[in-house]
Amino acid sequence: MMIYFSSLSFTYVVPLLVTTYLTGSSPVQSFSPISLIPFQTKERNVFCNNNLFMAGGVTEQGRPKKVGGGGIASIPSGNRRLFDPDEEGKLQGTGVINERIAKGSSFEPSSIETMIMSSLNLSDQDLGQLSSKVELVDAQNWLEHLDADGNLPLNFAKPQNPATATVLGRVRIIAEDAPGDIQHIVLKLPEGMHYVEGQSLSIIPPGTDSKTGRPNKPRLYSIASTRYGDLLDGNTISLCVRRAEYYDPETGQIDSSKKGVCSNFLCDALPNSQVNIAGPVGKTMLLPEDPNTDVIMIATGTGIAPFRGFLHRLFMENTVKRHMYGGTAWLVLGVPTTGGLLYKDEFDCMQKNVNIPGQLKIDYAISREMHNSFDGGKLYVQHVIAQNAEELFRRLDEGANVYFCGLKGMMPPILETLEKVASERGVDWPKKLSELKKNHQWHVEVY
Repeated sequence: MMIYFSSLSFTYVVPLLVTTYLTGSSPVQSFSPISLIPFQTKERNVFCNNNLFMAGGVTEQGRPKKVGGGGIASIPSGNRRLFDPDEEGKLQGTGVINERIAKGSSFEPSSIETMIMSSLNLSDQDLGQLSSKVELVDAQNWLEHLDADGNLPLNFAKPQNPATATVLGRVRIIAEDAPGDIQHIVLKLPEGMHYVEGQSLSIIPPGTDSKTGRPNKPRLYSIASTRYGDLLDGNTISLCVRRAEYYDPETGQIDSSKKGVCSNFLCDALPNSQVNIAGPVGKTMLLPEDPNTDVIMIATGTGIAPFRGFLHRLFMENTVKRHMYGGTAWLVLGVPTTGGLLYKDEFDCMQKNVNIPGQLKIDYAISREMHNSFDGGKLYVQHVIAQNAEELFRRLDEGANVYFCGLKGMMPPILETLEKVASERGVDWPKKLSELKKNHQWHVEVY
């Protein structure tokens, strides 16, 4: 087990038998790993060395002293009983502030390792045993608060009053011989706009609707990056966009009058182009809070977008979320050809970057090149589900969360398959589905 000590943008990992978080900005209660004495950093009541300090001090009988008029505590100036920056600020209870005051200009900061060890308040014997086991991990954490305590960043901007993003770049991410055109697009967000994995962003394309004469309506796109963005600066967002085109069956040529307005706008956008955006929105496609929960992701085509964000979050970025993840992630991705596999190089890297061997499982259903084992026809994601039904239902019974994303046409055959394999196992599928939804294990985002 590891203990994470976070200070600004660094997280220190200490392998002990208990796990806790000591963060200067976190309102949660933390515990000393040895004495288990609680520290409530956001309240005025603080247990420290088994003595209770109240805002106005205590009487000899242990009762709180009355405070002065207007709620001003009658505490002598400078004794730090109302607010101790060492405990409640960014110094994590290391005692550094006392040393700074005592030494003045001659103060020299200790090494990070020494500060961590002293903050644990261990005996010399325990300290010697622990020091050889300390692992320091440089971790980003300045956006971890976005979904803390059930909060979510929602509607920074609305379609009626959109914000402006800037195109930083885009690239085609499928082979030339793959059907269609899919682009990975990176946008710079306006200052202060943030999101979390599994949410969506609205794009408002310029111009007016040719039929109504009104401004074009917003289109919703699943976000394909983590909260830190592909640049890890916390100020960018990535989208995975398929260019919507219509081919005339008689001529075999593209009918430009029927092309997708928003997707073509994005897929043709040049760097520094301005894009009107709204959002973020979405509460249903979020990663589970428990770091040991299995995550099953089933996608077709650009439905891979939210799952790319999930997998970067779980296996690539140096965050507490990644270091703590102990579940299994299972991705099933359906595409027509091998050249249409999206982000495969990234996923290959992730499989080598796992905390536990086999922690990331990936199955591809390449419909025009693979055959299913049932009737020998094309292989689709529902066939992969049926072939792995035993494992799927076992993981669901153990609390796994399952996510679906892609074209809405993917769901009817998937639901039909699940009902069939459930029936073969004596499982009442309507009842099982109801239980999954009630337990927040079932997540669907189709378009």
